[in-house]
Amino acid sequence: MEERYLGRSGLKVSAMGLGCMGMSEFYGKGDPQESIATIHRAIDLGVTFFDTADMYGHGANEELVGQALKGKRDKVVIATKFGIVRDASDPSKRGINGRPDYVKKACEASLKRLGVEVIDLYYQHRVDPDTPIEETVGAMAELVKEGKVRYLGLSEPGAQTLRRAHHVHPIAAVQSEYSLWSREVETEILPACRQLGIGFVPYSPLGRGFLTGQIRSQKDLPEGDYRVHTPRFSPENLEKNTKLLAVIDEIAKKHGLTPAQVALAWIYAQGPEIVPIPGAKTRAHLEENVETLKKKISFLDVVKLSEAFPPGVAAGERYPREMMQAVGR
Repeated sequence: MEERYLGRSGLKVSAMGLGCMGMSEFYGKGDPQESIATIHRAIDLGVTFFDTADMYGHGANEELVGQALKGKRDKVVIATKFGIVRDASDPSKRGINGRPDYVKKACEASLKRLGVEVIDLYYQHRVDPDTPIEETVGAMAELVKEGKVRYLGLSEPGAQTLRRAHHVHPIAAVQSEYSLWSREVETEILPACRQLGIGFVPYSPLGRGFLTGQIRSQKDLPEGDYRVHTPRFSPENLEKNTKLLAVIDEIAKKHGLTPAQVALAWIYAQGPEIVPIPGAKTRAHLEENVETLKKKISFLDVVKLSEAFPPGVAAGERYPREMMQAVGR
């Protein structure tokens, strides 16, 4: 598989990573055996970049990823995140903690769950409004000096916060939601990353599964799926958003691609510094995504998709209001 550097950091990863969140939580019931088989298949296909976080499944996802990658450590780049704190008694309650003492405590816990001695890419999951970014990144930089972390990243920061953080210690990558129906990063974050030489890692490049065309009503979501509680997947908004899929279906049929492959092809057309991490819970979906790297759509197709999905076109916010307040700080 093609490899790409994350900005000017020197960190080389596969051109497509694997988002592992859904294997443990949020998108219906998981299947640990199939998840591990999917991670192993990803390595066989040349995927070297695996993404998790300490809050996914209350740590269970890190444990799953660590188990799957045991004995394969020299072949992979492991990225994880800290900073979103969940209430064990009420999973819906969340806080954000970027205090220096917590940074170090969280890192030690992640290292233990992953079963590794060093984390390749350590992100702050959300910016803590009560802790100056300089203090948080300063503590993260100490982890680099101690050899517990190799590279630093931020997830969903604002552009000015990113610049301040990068001044304290080089930021290798920014992770933010980016897809045909989530293009907000094009205004400030992507330009800032390009100017500073920071890699950009889009999560949910398939619009949390919407852009695959497989979710046209809430009945298409599995039991316990958190998307039923998000604005874009409300019955009213989903009905409006489904109309957007026509152009994807048209281009997919023209090129013999799946809708998911068209959506990913559009992402890749946005720049060589971009490394998406589509999630996959099964080997079949993983293989479909990876196959995108062998496919191409025309420049005119890219333009047509961009015009059909202008920024702000989606009905509904990405997250519920309280969660949206935590992005772009």
